[in-house]
Amino acid sequence: MDLLTGFKIFIEKEQLFMPYQSLLLAVSGGADSVVMAHLFKAAGFRFAIAHCNFQLRGDESVRDESFVAGLAKQLDVTFHQVRFDTAAYTAGKRVSIQVAARELRYEWLEQTREEGGYSHIVTAHHMQDSVETLLMNLSKGTGIAGLHGILPKQGKLLRPLLFAEKENLLAYAAEHNIPYVEDSSNLTVKYTRNFFRHKVIPVMQEANAGTVPNIAASIERFREAELLYNEALQRHIKRMVTQKGNTYMVPVLKLQKTVPLRTVAWEIFRQYGCTAAQLPQVLELLHSGSGKMIETATHRIIRDRQWLLITPLAEEEAAAIVIEKERGVVSTANGVLRIKLTERSAHTPIPAAANIACLDKTALQYPLLLRRWKQGDYFYPLGMRKKKKLSRFFIDQKLSVVQKENIWVLESAKRVVWIVGLRIDDRFKITPQTKELLTIEWEAY
Repeated sequence: MDLLTGFKIFIEKEQLFMPYQSLLLAVSGGADSVVMAHLFKAAGFRFAIAHCNFQLRGDESVRDESFVAGLAKQLDVTFHQVRFDTAAYTAGKRVSIQVAARELRYEWLEQTREEGGYSHIVTAHHMQDSVETLLMNLSKGTGIAGLHGILPKQGKLLRPLLFAEKENLLAYAAEHNIPYVEDSSNLTVKYTRNFFRHKVIPVMQEANAGTVPNIAASIERFREAELLYNEALQRHIKRMVTQKGNTYMVPVLKLQKTVPLRTVAWEIFRQYGCTAAQLPQVLELLHSGSGKMIETATHRIIRDRQWLLITPLAEEEAAAIVIEKERGVVSTANGVLRIKLTERSAHTPIPAAANIACLDKTALQYPLLLRRWKQGDYFYPLGMRKKKKLSRFFIDQKLSVVQKENIWVLESAKRVVWIVGLRIDDRFKITPQTKELLTIEWEAY
C-alpha cells in the first residue's frame, strides 16, 4: 500500500476530520512536515501552513523560515509565520529551551487556528515519535495512560502520520523529488527525545529489526486496554469516593480490601496532586492512627478514624477578625456570622440550635474577636462550673481533623464566649437579670 492511500485510510479510520474542514498544518521544513503538506495537497484537503522561527540556530533558522514560505507558495496555500525570542522567554519563565519552544509554539498555533477559522492544528508526528514517547514514559515511570504513546487526536490537535514509519516518509520524498531542510539540533543527544532516537532505539533494533512497528502495534492494543481499564476504574472510584462539600472521603476498610490496591489507590489519589513517590506514604495512612496526614501539591490526605479525607490546601485567610459594636455581618472563608442586638422580654424565646448563640450583652466587652481556635484554649461549657480545654471538648464531640481545622471561636476580653456553631461559655449565658440579648447566627458554607 502506497503512503498516500495509507494516509487517507488512517484519517478515515481514526475519524480525524471531515473533508470539508480547513486545517492548520505546523510545518518546520523537515522531511516529516514537508511530506505531510504534500500529502494533504495530493489528497485534496483544505489547509494552510504555519511556521515558527525560534531564532535559536542563527542563519539556519532564517533558512528554514524562507524554505517553508516558498513551500506554501508552491502549494498555493495561506502561510502564517512568527518569530519568537525563545532565549528571553526561557530566562524569564525559568524553563528549559524545549519547554519554552513547546509553550510558545502551541499557544501561537492555537491563537492562529482560532483567528483563521481552522478546525484543527495538525502536526507531523509519525510512528517512531510515538514509540519514543512510550519509551520515555516508561523510563520516567508511568501509569497505563503513558503506554498509548502519541494519540492521533487530542482536542484540536491531530497527528495523521502515526501510521507511517520514518523510512516511508523519506522514501515518498525521494520518489516525488520533494526537497526539505535538515535541523542540525536534531542530531544532538542532549535532548531526551534525541537520546532515545539516536542511542536507545538503534540498540534495540540490533536485537530486533522490527522494534518500531512491533512496539507501535502494541501501542494500538494498549489504547484498547486503556478503555477497559478506565471503565473498571470508574466503577471502583464510584463505590469508593464520596464527596461532601469540598471534602472527598475514602473508606479505609474498603480501600484495604480493594484488589489491585496500588493501582486503584494511585488512580484515585493522583487526581489530588499525589505523586508516584508519595503513594507509599498514602498507603501507610491505611494502618496509621487518626490525625496522620500527607500533603500533596494541592491537597491534604488525612486519616480520620475509618476514613481518608481529601481536602484542598487551606487558602490564606485572616488569622483574626475584630468585631466592633456596630458590625452586623462578618464573613469568613467557610461561613458567615449574623449579629443582632435585641431587648429581652419575658416571652422572648431562646433558640436551642447549636448554630445560634444567645448571649447576655452586658457580660461582653467590645471589641469582640473572631479567631481560629488554638491549643491551650479553654472555656466553661454551658451548664458547667469547671473549665474544659477545647481540645478535650472536640474529642468528646468526636470532631474530625478537618472539622477541627475549620473551628472559629468568639472571644471577649481574652475569654472564649462561643465555640462557633457548637457551645457557648456558661459565663455569658442568659440569666433572669439579662435585659439585652446579643443573638449571633452562624451559617456555614
